[in-house]
Amino acid sequence: MKAKITLLPGDGIGPEIIEQSVKVMQIIETKFSHSFDLTEHLLGGCSLDKFGKSLTDETLSDCVASDAVLMGAVGGPKWDDPRAADRPEKGLLALRKGLGVFANLRPVKVLPQLIDFSSIKREKLIGVDILVIRELTGGLYFGWPKGRDLKDGRERAVDTLEYYDYEVQRVVNLAFELSKSRRKKVTSVDKANVLESSRLWREIAINTGTRNPEIELEHVLVDTASMRLITNPASFDVVVTENMFGDILTDEASVLAGSMGMLPSASISASGPGLYEPIHGSAPDIAGKGIANPIGTILSLALLLRYSLKLEAEAVAVENAVERAIAVGARTGDIGGKLSSSQMTDEIIKNL
Repeated sequence: MKAKITLLPGDGIGPEIIEQSVKVMQIIETKFSHSFDLTEHLLGGCSLDKFGKSLTDETLSDCVASDAVLMGAVGGPKWDDPRAADRPEKGLLALRKGLGVFANLRPVKVLPQLIDFSSIKREKLIGVDILVIRELTGGLYFGWPKGRDLKDGRERAVDTLEYYDYEVQRVVNLAFELSKSRRKKVTSVDKANVLESSRLWREIAINTGTRNPEIELEHVLVDTASMRLITNPASFDVVVTENMFGDILTDEASVLAGSMGMLPSASISASGPGLYEPIHGSAPDIAGKGIANPIGTILSLALLLRYSLKLEAEAVAVENAVERAIAVGARTGDIGGKLSSSQMTDEIIKNL
């Protein structure tokens, strides 16, 4: 297969972890006789510094023309002025919107060898294998009106939580479809006791469940879901929720796996290229030290192979290589070891 992949290393540790994923990609090319055409662009703070924009038209155009996009991380204290007209995160949101990626998939799987690195009790983590699906193009992050003004002599800030029925329907449909190859259970998370948008969400989830009677459907309020993620995480299979709820819950779920550095994500569209990135941030405190955990990015590459390039065997090979490396004791500092980013990647590659 020939595929065009755009790399967006971004800020902080982003360039370091993307470098490691490229090493794995090159092994996949050789082992499975593929050809990956890689192009690299700036996104986030580094793009602001060079071009005055967190996302340029050229970068977006190249991403849209690709088969898939692999990203590192954006942001950092340097660009953290809350009153700035443009910020690294604004570029990321614009990229997601421009690519039309409507669903963010975040698998959370607790490996037995790392179970004691989580802050959660061991007995709570046995059998945890969750797929969280977060709606990505609606809700508070994109609703209108949005902004700050003066009203009655007081400064006011406004964000609008807005959803259309089709935005909810397509992400709920995806959750039901993906659950069919798992444990056939969907948990829809909302705040239907308070929010009108959540009542629309719940109605659509109920109707979709009626059309898929073989799938167990449960409705959980977001505050209860946040509690259950800690007290009974193994009770979840596929979780589907709106944009901001998903953003918060998936960061909470990262503690189950022992480190945010372990977790990948896939943002997929109906027909265009997907966007793949680890869920951790730019970690400016360790940037340039070569010690960042590359696993989240390497597993994001596996999701890229699976969802955008339809290369299931290759995706499984990468995932198995990560698990085997962990099983024999390979560890970066965040999971109790001393390996550098490069050394950890080399251990993974040995198992490919």
